[in-house]
Amino acid sequence: MTTTRSTRTTKAAPAAKAAKAAAAKKPGTTAKSGPTAKKAATTTKARPTPKPRAAAKAKPASAAVPVLSAEEVGKALALSKGSTSIELKLSIPAAGHRATIKSLKLDPVEAQPRQVFFFDTPNLDLFKAGVVVRARRIQGGRADTVVKLRPVEPDKIDPELRRSASFKIELDLMPGGFVCSASFKGVSTGKEVLDMVAGETPLSSLFSKGQRAYYAAHAPASIPLDSLTTLGPIFLLKSKHLPKDFDRGVTVELWLYPDGSRILEISTKGMPEEVFQAAGEFKAYLARCGIALSGAQEPKTRSALEYFKDHLGE
Repeated sequence: MTTTRSTRTTKAAPAAKAAKAAAAKKPGTTAKSGPTAKKAATTTKARPTPKPRAAAKAKPASAAVPVLSAEEVGKALALSKGSTSIELKLSIPAAGHRATIKSLKLDPVEAQPRQVFFFDTPNLDLFKAGVVVRARRIQGGRADTVVKLRPVEPDKIDPELRRSASFKIELDLMPGGFVCSASFKGVSTGKEVLDMVAGETPLSSLFSKGQRAYYAAHAPASIPLDSLTTLGPIFLLKSKHLPKDFDRGVTVELWLYPDGSRILEISTKGMPEEVFQAAGEFKAYLARCGIALSGAQEPKTRSALEYFKDHLGE
């Protein structure tokens, strides 16, 4: 009997080793030796340990809906009181362009083509000084020009300028920010703009006497108007839309860069005294269209100037 018992023990050893090896290959299982042990193993078998979920990547600050502080709201309100109009703007991330145009029910065939030229030094010294000079060709042979200052304090603007129909002070508001600008506008023709770009006429010929005086009063003395470099052009499509469920007109601009990149901006205007009402209504309208306010904002002018600065001579 002793010999028989010893033989069974010896034969069981390889089996036990095999079971143990199998268990080692399958984490979470145990070796089985006999019907009872097998049943117990089936009952108490541990579930495979789930793989730890990768930690969620933190979204950039621009992904969250930006909120103005109480102090900033007060500042914006004060600026609006001295402005002649307000404009609410939202730029849309590239991934959302197609869906946005579809949700707004825009007819792309009705969009108006425009061509914009900016004028600055190769290092954007004018822009850094808070001055923007621009000419814009419009379908039909028309064109307009502008000399713009920003940021400005409305109460420091010459009262005589404020009376001019060609002059306006506007407060631009976008998620998380605002800026007040003072623009002196002028009228030109598309041919005059093209002649100037071709070097046939000086830049100053595109601007009125009042615009030239405005430039001279605010631009750095070391940067004469006719010394500026042409930056551009950039092609854009502009569409004005009157939604059925929104009491204000909506403007959509799609800026198309030479490298294929784009900036899509939605905007609406209002009077200074209705800044909070206009902002609330615009936000509600965008929400109904499924358009989020959380995308990073890309100011059109700054983006265009920086792009052409980096591509001068190409």
